[in-house]
Amino acid sequence: MKYIFGIFKIKREERLPALIALIVVMALNAITIMAYYDKFKVITDRYFRLFVDNFHLSGYDPLTYSVVSNWTMVYNIYRHPLLAWMMYVPYQFNHVLMQLTGINCVQFVVAAMLAFCSFYSFVFLYRIMREVIEVKAIDAFILSFLHLSFAYVMVASMAPDHFVMSMFMLVLTLYVCGKKMKRGKLLTRWQQIVFFFLTAGISLNNGIKTFLAALFTNRRKFFSPGRLLLTVVFPSALIWFVARQEYHIYEYPNWKARQTAKKNRAAAHREKVMKAVADTMPLAPVESINAAANRILKQEAAEKEKKRAKKPSVAHQGKPIKRGEFWDWTDATTSRWLTVVENLMGESIQLHQRWLLGDTLRGRPVIVHYRHIWNYIAEGMLSLLILCGIWMGRRSRFMWMALSFFGFDMLLHLGAGFGINEIYIMSPHWMFAFPIAIAYLLRGAGGKVLCSLRMVVAVLAIYLFAHNGYYILSYMAL
Repeated sequence: MKYIFGIFKIKREERLPALIALIVVMALNAITIMAYYDKFKVITDRYFRLFVDNFHLSGYDPLTYSVVSNWTMVYNIYRHPLLAWMMYVPYQFNHVLMQLTGINCVQFVVAAMLAFCSFYSFVFLYRIMREVIEVKAIDAFILSFLHLSFAYVMVASMAPDHFVMSMFMLVLTLYVCGKKMKRGKLLTRWQQIVFFFLTAGISLNNGIKTFLAALFTNRRKFFSPGRLLLTVVFPSALIWFVARQEYHIYEYPNWKARQTAKKNRAAAHREKVMKAVADTMPLAPVESINAAANRILKQEAAEKEKKRAKKPSVAHQGKPIKRGEFWDWTDATTSRWLTVVENLMGESIQLHQRWLLGDTLRGRPVIVHYRHIWNYIAEGMLSLLILCGIWMGRRSRFMWMALSFFGFDMLLHLGAGFGINEIYIMSPHWMFAFPIAIAYLLRGAGGKVLCSLRMVVAVLAIYLFAHNGYYILSYMAL
C-alpha cells in the first residue's frame, strides 16, 4: 500500500513542472465550470436532458455529469463496462454536497477527478522521460509540456467524459512497465489484472493495451500457460460476463420497453391511417383500404428516412464494412488520407478555426481545412520530429511498446473505421506516444544539434499552447 500511494508523491525535481501543469489543468476546469455553472448548479429530476441539451464541447458527452448527479447506467455498457461503478463514490459524495449546499456540485466533483487525472498524466509522462528514457530534466519538461499543449489533451482535461481518465491509466501503465523493463523485472500477475480491469473498465478496447504492455515487459513469459490463463483469459471472460449481465439487468428492459412502445405507436398510427382512408372510401372493400393505407405508410416511411439521412449524425458517417451489431460501428468510405492530415495529425494537435470545437453529430463536417499555411507547417514539423524520433529509438523495446498502443488504435480507427469521423476526440488514448518518440531524438542528439532541436520543440509547444488556449477561451466565452 505504501508503494501504491507513494507513486503519487511529487519529487523535488518535479515540483516546478508539476506546479505549472497544475495551474494549467485547474484553469481549464475553472473555464468549464464558469461557462456552465448557472445552468448546471440546479437540482432537478431531469439531469440527463439538462446536461446533454446544454453541454457542447466538440464530440465529448457530459454523461459523467449525469451519472454523478443521479447514478444510472447511461454509459454504453459494452464499451465502458465498469465506468458507471467507478462513478458511484463520486455520486455519493456529490449527493452529500447537494444536501449541505442546496445546489448540484457535480461540476466541482468531476473537475477534481479530471484535474487529478490530467495532472498525474503530466507527472508520469515526465517521469517516463527522466527515469525510463533518461533525457535531461529540461527536455523532459519541454516534452511533457508539448503533450499538455496538444489540442485534445487540453480539451479532454476539461470535458466531463472518460478520455482523460483513460489517458491517465495508459500513461501510468507505460510508466510502471517502463520501470520494470529498466530493472529487468516482470509485471506481476496482480499488477496486470488490476491494470486490465481499470483500463478495460473505463474503455474496453484499452484493456488490450494492458496485454500489449505485459507482452513487451514479460516477453516470452507472457505466454506461460498458467499466467496466460490467470491474467488474460480469466479477466477477459469475467469482464465480458459482467458487461453482459449489466446489459440484461439495466439496458435490456429499457430497450424492450422502447421497442414495445415503438410497436404500439406504429399500430396506433396504422389504425388512424386506416380509419382516415376508410372515411374517404366508405364503399371500398377491405383489401383496397389496406392497399391504400400501405401506400401512405410506405410514402411516410420513405420521407422519414430521407429526413433522417440528412441529419449530421447519419450524413457524417461512412458506410459500414457490413451490417451487424458491432459492424455498424465501422466505416469503409471516409477518406483515410484527409483524416490523417486534418484530424489525426490536425485537429488532435491544433484546433481548426472553422467549426471551432464543433460536433460532427450536430453539424460540423468530418473534414475541415485550416485557413493558414502555418498550421500545416506546424503539423509537418511535428510529424517529422516524430518520425526522426522513431528512427533514433528503433532499438528501444519501450518505445515500441508505446507505439503499439498507437498502432492498435490506428488499426481500429483507420483500419476498421471505428469512430473515424471524430478520431480526434479519442486522441488522448495515444498522443503520449508522440513526445515519447521525440524524446529518443533528443536523447540521441548532442551539442548544437540538441540545442536546435530543443528550441524547435519548445517553440512548437509554446505555439500550440497559445493557439489552442486562445481558441478554447474564445469558444467557452461565447
